Amino acid sequence: MVEVQVLVDAGTARDPADVPGLAAFTANMLTQGAGTRGALALADEVAYLGAQLTAVSDFDAVTVRLHVPSRHLEAALDLLADVLLRPQFADSEITRQRGLLATTILQQRDQPVAMASIAFPAIVLGPGHPYGHPTAGNDSTPPKLTHDRVVSFYQASYRPNATKILVVGDITLAQARRLFTARLGGWPRGAVTAFPQGNAQAPVSRSFYLIDKPGAAQSVIRIGEPGVARSTPDYATIQVLNTILGGAFTSRLNQNLRETHGYTYGASSGFAARRLPGYFVAAASVVTAKTDSSLIEFMKELRRIRDDSVPQAELDKAKQYITLQLPGAFETTGGAAVRFRDVLVYNLPLNWYERFGPAVNAVTAAQVQRAARRYIDPDHFAIVVVGDRAQIEAGIKALNEGPIVYRTMWGQPAQ
Repeated sequence: MVEVQVLVDAGTARDPADVPGLAAFTANMLTQGAGTRGALALADEVAYLGAQLTAVSDFDAVTVRLHVPSRHLEAALDLLADVLLRPQFADSEITRQRGLLATTILQQRDQPVAMASIAFPAIVLGPGHPYGHPTAGNDSTPPKLTHDRVVSFYQASYRPNATKILVVGDITLAQARRLFTARLGGWPRGAVTAFPQGNAQAPVSRSFYLIDKPGAAQSVIRIGEPGVARSTPDYATIQVLNTILGGAFTSRLNQNLRETHGYTYGASSGFAARRLPGYFVAAASVVTAKTDSSLIEFMKELRRIRDDSVPQAELDKAKQYITLQLPGAFETTGGAAVRFRDVLVYNLPLNWYERFGPAVNAVTAAQVQRAARRYIDPDHFAIVVVGDRAQIEAGIKALNEGPIVYRTMWGQPAQ
């Protein structure tokens, strides 16, 4: 098998302010007809080769992924070249995909978890931040996804000098150079604008952001603040810290809220570390009647990780949890490609993974506490809660942990 990932610097962070979601929609359209094949014919040919061919945008890059048996590599690369260089952007397909997107966005209004996931970055980073809006856009997006906007974004963003190609599998470097040069060698270079910048500021003080969802079966909680970039030198320490706090089933948050109190099926935390600094978030969906109690336990654990040194046994367990997963991450072509994709997208040293394991093993309890005090600050948290306001508002107010601000699922002030 051969895994190919073509990484184009045309991700969601580059969305124009007036059309959030344009980058992801354009990426999706690449495989909806290319070259001489319409969408169905292209899908049939990919299936005939026993391959997978997808194009997906995240905030930092578009990944055009090809997974194919080695014997069909050349034929599959012909399809990949069509997708990259000759997408059809047929009006009929744009209309169809636009309708599907509108339905998806409408459905999110009935999904409290989706509502929280959309609102939290907008509140923590700001709606004008490159990471402050959902990749799919908002409810104003679909009508703006015209043929002209899609073609214009594609022509301005898809350039070979904004592209990196990752190949993993039964192929030599010389073979890869020959095959890709034959198909992509004529791709014209062009001007590439600098990657957008964003400067998120932590809230001046801790605040609750309540998004009303009448009749919600649970309350969805997101707690956090602006975070770090993927290239931070503290990354290994942060991973150990987060594994202890909320990065594994046996982590403190899950053991407290799920195992001890039974408020949730799962509580977790994580750092969305990207090309630019992202955010830290602690999360759970909890029993409505225990919303206030859950918030108490969240804050208890988020303060404890800062205030108390981590016991050596817990530290060693977290480091072992991380390092034992590393070999398995490279067992398949797809797994290895995902890891090396991070190296390329986030401009990490090529030997980053070689250094990561020893860096994790070298982390001390003092470093974990120092990182917690630097990157987890309960006094400046944004606490987003999506739930039935009539049932949870009084309990949140009684906590006396901060003012309540009312927002929509897009992070905007509620009427």
